Amino acid sequence: MKNLTKLMMVIAFAFTIFTIAPQSVMAEMKVHKVAIHVDESDPKKMNMALNNVKNVRKYYDAKGEKVIIEVVVYGPGLHMLRKDTSPVADRIAKMSLEIDNLQFSACGNTHSKMSKKAGKKIELIEEATMVPSGVVQLIALQEAGYSYVRP
Repeated sequence: MKNLTKLMMVIAFAFTIFTIAPQSVMAEMKVHKVAIHVDESDPKKMNMALNNVKNVRKYYDAKGEKVIIEVVVYGPGLHMLRKDTSPVADRIAKMSLEIDNLQFSACGNTHSKMSKKAGKKIELIEEATMVPSGVVQLIALQEAGYSYVRP
């Protein structure tokens, strides 16, 4: 009887090690990647995109999973990242301090056109990273396995 009890304990231990433990390790290693697209100069759309960032992060944090988020802006959406016209600059600054793995990418093509039209180089907020093309950045992110969101 003692041998049967020991055998059952070994089986229960092995079951725990080989079924439950790998699942928790897999959950810890799971990484989600999200690309959020903004191409409108509408403060409501910009705030909706930032709400998406906040909600996605909150959801995956609660699950103990990592998320990488990149907000890609081009066309009129570049106003979101312009130092002189962004209606959400303060919110972006705060979110950038609070959220790891969050990037704001500004379209270089749009930046060049806006700068040319203004007759001077348009300054972007410090949280912005310039990419050559917003559209090409979105394509590259999707090819790299990012999920695409357009608020």
